[in-house]
Amino acid sequence: MKLDDTDKAIIGHLQSDGRMPFSNLGPLVGLSPAAVRQRVLHLIDEGAMQIVAVTDPTTLGFTVQAMAGLTLEGDLDATAKKIAEIDAVDYVVVVAGRFDVMIEVVAEDMEGLMAIMNRIRAIPGVVGSEVFTYMSLEKQTYNWGTR
Repeated sequence: MKLDDTDKAIIGHLQSDGRMPFSNLGPLVGLSPAAVRQRVLHLIDEGAMQIVAVTDPTTLGFTVQAMAGLTLEGDLDATAKKIAEIDAVDYVVVVAGRFDVMIEVVAEDMEGLMAIMNRIRAIPGVVGSEVFTYMSLEKQTYNWGTR
C-alpha cells in the first residue's frame, strides 16, 4: 500500500494519541471527520496500521521478560508459526545470523519463564535456545512513523 502525505499525517497523530476523536484529527490533516474516519478504516483494513492499547507487562504481574534466540531445523516458517501460537510469546521473527528465530517472552516469574521455554524446546524442529533475560528495559517505542 502506498501512503500519501495525509495518510502519514493521520498515522503520526494517532501514534501520539490513538484515542484522538475524528472530530479533532480531521482538521489537523485537512479532512472532515467523516473523511478522516474513512481513511483510518482503510488504513486498518489494508493492514497499514493497528490501533491498540500498549501495556506495561510489569504493572500486570509479569515480572520477567526475555529475548531468546532459537536454533531450528527443518521448515523454519512452520516451526516459527508453532512458536507464535504460544500466548506468552509476544514477538517472533525469522532472522539471519547465529540464530534462526528470535522471540520475546513475558512471564510472571522465573518458574513461568522456565515452563514457557520448556514448552518451546519441546516443539519439533527446535534444536537449541539461548535466553537473554531483561535486566532493565531502557527504551521501547512504537512511534517509528512513516516514510
